[in-house]
Amino acid sequence: MQTVNIHEAKTHLSRLLEQAAQGEPFIIAKAGKPLVKVVALDTPEPQQQRRLGFLAGRVEVPDDFDQMGADEIGRMFGDET
Repeated sequence: MQTVNIHEAKTHLSRLLEQAAQGEPFIIAKAGKPLVKVVALDTPEPQQQRRLGFLAGRVEVPDDFDQMGADEIGRMFGDET
């Protein structure tokens, strides 16, 4: 794994970040001591991301959906009304 000092990292940051994004992590050192490790993030593939509203227009929710099965649920829990 490549180790670079802070000055070199500032000078070549774009190139170093591109390498890290490609799977080649590197270490930034200060006064010869390792300080941080730069690695690519594990980001989900676009097809793995959840999308809100992807079923819009395909699914209908009844207006009384919050009351559906209320009678049966009431009987299950001993509702006397």
